[in-house]
Amino acid sequence: MNRAETMLVNNRGRAWLQRSYEVPLLQRLGARLAGADVVEIGCGRGVGTELLLERWGVAHVTALDLDPAMVDRARRRLARHGGRVDVRIGDACDLPFGDASIDAVVDFGVIHHVPAWRDAVAETARVLRPGAQFVFEEVTRHALERWSYRTFLEHPEHDRFSAEEFIAELEQHGFVLPEPAVTRFFGDFVIGVAVKPATTPRGPL
Repeated sequence: MNRAETMLVNNRGRAWLQRSYEVPLLQRLGARLAGADVVEIGCGRGVGTELLLERWGVAHVTALDLDPAMVDRARRRLARHGGRVDVRIGDACDLPFGDASIDAVVDFGVIHHVPAWRDAVAETARVLRPGAQFVFEEVTRHALERWSYRTFLEHPEHDRFSAEEFIAELEQHGFVLPEPAVTRFFGDFVIGVAVKPATTPRGPL
């Protein structure tokens, strides 16, 4: 992220939106994380992780971010939660966990920053246990092509996804959405909860 987007996401308005709008919407869409062992990709300064611990009642969060400065900020913010949280540098395309070892992965608008975003989806599918949830709020190509995004923010310029393409990629990896994902702000955002089935569907013979 460039400086403009860092300021955009690390402010009280963004935190208020997560707390008052995104979390209740994701809960209505079926996010059930109480007692879970959760990974948050792209944790930033730790606001999303804080909500997972305090509003969703997760047992433990591993919070990952590529930016060492954000990791330091998140560690300071979340220090009071002690052993319930582990903040570290980490890559969404190379998650440091074994296959089928995690109860949930949470993505508060990070994967659209990843040039190889399909690899991030594949990694999410790999680490989730059968029956586990992928909880996501993502920014679509529709938003990234707006003048304001192109002028002030920096994002990968190739292989951007629409809401439909993002959901299709999830389904390609065997995810199902018990409740349909929703789009908001004229299609700029896609929000939903995908579940890894107990058995992965077999491909064509």
